[in-house]
Amino acid sequence: MKLTAPTVEKIGGGDRRMEIPDDLCTGLYLVVQTTGRKGWQVRYRHGGVHRRMTLGAFPTLSLAAARVRAREVMAAASEGRDPAEEVKAAKAPKAVDDRDLIKSLIKDFHKRHLSTLKTGDAVKRELDRHVVAAWGDRDVASITRRDVIELLDRIADTGRVVSANRVRAYLGKFFAWCIQRDILPLSPIAGVKPVARETSRDRVLSDAEVRWLWLACEAEGFPWGPMGRILLLTGQRLSEVARMTDGEIEGDLWRLPAARTKNGRAHAVPLSDAARAVLGAVPRIKSAAGYVFTTSGDTPVSGFHKAREHLARRMAEIAAKERGEPVSIDHWTFHDLRRTAATGMARMGIPVRVTEAVLNHVSGTGGGIVAVYQRHDFADEKRTALDAWARMVLQLVKGGGGNVVHLAEVRG
Repeated sequence: MKLTAPTVEKIGGGDRRMEIPDDLCTGLYLVVQTTGRKGWQVRYRHGGVHRRMTLGAFPTLSLAAARVRAREVMAAASEGRDPAEEVKAAKAPKAVDDRDLIKSLIKDFHKRHLSTLKTGDAVKRELDRHVVAAWGDRDVASITRRDVIELLDRIADTGRVVSANRVRAYLGKFFAWCIQRDILPLSPIAGVKPVARETSRDRVLSDAEVRWLWLACEAEGFPWGPMGRILLLTGQRLSEVARMTDGEIEGDLWRLPAARTKNGRAHAVPLSDAARAVLGAVPRIKSAAGYVFTTSGDTPVSGFHKAREHLARRMAEIAAKERGEPVSIDHWTFHDLRRTAATGMARMGIPVRVTEAVLNHVSGTGGGIVAVYQRHDFADEKRTALDAWARMVLQLVKGGGGNVVHLAEVRG
């Protein structure tokens, strides 16, 4: 059969598969399946062996285009090349240098740069959590601006706009480091704007919400339940509480070394009876580092977003049961518990300077000349404040909240 454009169009399927040679192009065949599907195939010899190579489907590849491609294949074969193997090799995934994988580079970024910074370990954890989890096995050169935007959008879509903006900043530093080391010519994050404008948070849990949180922590259990209660009772930062070790606890005092605090200042946190009771009930998992809040023994707890979601759901369940109807609870974060503790102490008449000492703040009344010449560590005042705050929390839990509790009432 002489192949022409009209005859190729008209040929249909039959009882068996057909291979029709083209009279005008040696080696070219029209392959017709029983279903009527048609495609092009070229046959040639390489190294004394007959070879077959699929060119493409009809009508995507027309008769004229198939003849051109077949002649190219035959010409390559006459030169001693194997066109089928060349195509196969071109389609095969190229080997990636492990040292250029995102996970390898971020590990090196931490070793050579982040480890020299006070907040370096925290940045590494965020990069592992968001970037390595998404792109770890990808070559850094394959990351595009669109990839960056989609990653940040996914983080923001879970309600963590601030986290998305932080990851953007961390990626900017990481890609700049890659450029500096001649790993990348350009940064894929160039021109990517913050996900959204950040607004200063002033969320403070109400008395009822404090009670619901406390009860939710009890219902949730280890590790998030006791950790949530310690965050509320001490007013300390999430990373500081999450990485607490038994070695830092000396009786009724929790000593945070300078390396563990945000401002690089050693900090002593008096532990109220309530806080000590919570810590005493925490099941200890054998840990070389002595982590209090750990499920593996090797690393402290992580996954704080999911933990907060668990506690928030339990709070809503408890509130609905208490009120007899669904209760809308505004979004809160673990850092809001720190603000809630500070606000609670203010309500009880605790001096601002003492509250700042409890929180280990160096700004505000504790900054400037005061920070230089005031060496009093407010140890007694901090203990009084945290004991009073703990009693206030327990009174809210026991009494159902409602009234403001003043310092004179909780000193007993």
